[in-house]
Amino acid sequence: MSRRRRSRLTEITDRQRTELVQRALQARERAYAPYSKYRVGAALLTESGEVFEGVNIENAAYPAGICAERSAVFGAVSSGQRTFRALAVATQNGGTPCGSCRQVLAEFGLDTLVLIVDAGGQVVAETTVHDLLPKAFGQDSLGLR
Repeated sequence: MSRRRRSRLTEITDRQRTELVQRALQARERAYAPYSKYRVGAALLTESGEVFEGVNIENAAYPAGICAERSAVFGAVSSGQRTFRALAVATQNGGTPCGSCRQVLAEFGLDTLVLIVDAGGQVVAETTVHDLLPKAFGQDSLGLR
């Protein structure tokens, strides 16, 4: 867990935390992973309090699939949400988001809280996007800020 002081956006209530974990676990059950059998569910809490779920969706043409984390982010952004407070990611063994998902999450905020959950519902790690992807490539890298 990050020891640095959390911003307002990374603070969530116990109720929100429980809901995110449960919704990520429920989403995981709907994942489409016939090839790897590695099902992932995600639940993303927006600043407005709305929760978007995502699942990994595999495809026989492997690059055509999508991860649960990006599925949740893209759904939220498609609905007009762009500021996120927390993300819960549920996998069989408490695996962390891949590099592509970390980069997409970084685009929308480095202070987003990330809860890593195993199949039993145990939070095995609590971190931030910044801690998952230090020195992230972003608007600063392009000279846009």
